[in-house]
Amino acid sequence: MPLYHEVHGQASAGAPTLLMSSGLGGSANFWKPQIPALVAAGWRVVAYDQRGTGRSPEALKADYQIADMARDVVEVLDATDTAQCIVIGHALGGLVGLQLALDAPSRVTGLVLINAWSKPNPHSARCFEARLALLGAVGARAYVEAQPIFLYPAAWCAAHADEVQAEVDHAFTHFPGEANMRARIGALRAFDVDAQLPSIDVPTLVAAATDDVLVPWTCSQRLADGLPHAILDRVPHGGHAHSVTEAATFNATLLAFLAKAGNH
Repeated sequence: MPLYHEVHGQASAGAPTLLMSSGLGGSANFWKPQIPALVAAGWRVVAYDQRGTGRSPEALKADYQIADMARDVVEVLDATDTAQCIVIGHALGGLVGLQLALDAPSRVTGLVLINAWSKPNPHSARCFEARLALLGAVGARAYVEAQPIFLYPAAWCAAHADEVQAEVDHAFTHFPGEANMRARIGALRAFDVDAQLPSIDVPTLVAAATDDVLVPWTCSQRLADGLPHAILDRVPHGGHAHSVTEAATFNATLLAFLAKAGNH
């Protein structure tokens, strides 16, 4: 079954398309704070729902891997007649971008990695163990109710309570099932390309929030240190989804990077 995807805007001559790959939720909707600004700046943007989530429903195999997700991106690129792209990935989506750059380097001309990582770390593993235990013992409703704790700063959640609750309710209504969620979490927990970072030879923006409670910002520092052409943009606040909670600041940084990396 083809993956659900959207194409927004048109690229200027010679400018690569931007491929937006979201985190564990898998939805193209995650990028709503970015897509209008990118299109207004003249970029062609492709966003998609990852296999086994949202509008791309499918039962995933238990040993689903990030490499499988990278092959899914190639499918989306081919379906949208996209020869090359800059991958903009949040968390798991950043891992997909790294894997794609390793497996299909001719398709990737740049990377934006938002609160991503190159190898497992014990803190994130503890967080995922707790989330999986909640899912198994109490169920999907409790799992999605806890999700904002890991995504957003407490003060932001309190100030946007109605918005957060609507997002939680939507996530519950469209929950992909426990088996798919376990397969996706298993894939991201097994991901390790740390030793291969020096071979990823494209301009890269590594974006991190210091107050991310799920992924230590030091994981982004490691990416920036290991990738040959990376710059690190570290902001003090915004949480794991700081591209949402601090969208204006993030978008300005993103557009400035793209202007250089995409010759745009």
